[in-house]
Amino acid sequence: VQLQASGGGLVQAGGSLRLSCAASGRTFSSYIMGWFRQAPGKEREFVAAISPANSWAGSSTDHADSVRGRFFVSRDNAKNTVYLQMTSLKPEDTAVYYCAATVGLFISSYYSQESKYTYWGQGTQVTVSS
Repeated sequence: VQLQASGGGLVQAGGSLRLSCAASGRTFSSYIMGWFRQAPGKEREFVAAISPANSWAGSSTDHADSVRGRFFVSRDNAKNTVYLQMTSLKPEDTAVYYCAATVGLFISSYYSQESKYTYWGQGTQVTVSS
């Protein structure tokens, strides 16, 4: 699986951005997709994750406490793409954002760990000015 993240840029505090992560491969729909970010001088941290869609309940999601209610992860399996809609952006959201993928069925805190992901995209820079 190859991942290509895009959509980053410079935005003022309070603004919005939508990141996209396009995946290659025929099995995208079976992967758990995650978003992580790394700010300058800090370790990479979990942002959000989304499970494959289940026939009875759709996809389940998880978001870090720091972004919950402001960021929303979603996926479009027909387009092999996962999105991160970011609203009410703050300067502390400034970071390089990475998408990642791994085989899995259900979301749990297990998938907030970057070591559990097999495939990574190249990252896209998000800068929030005050």
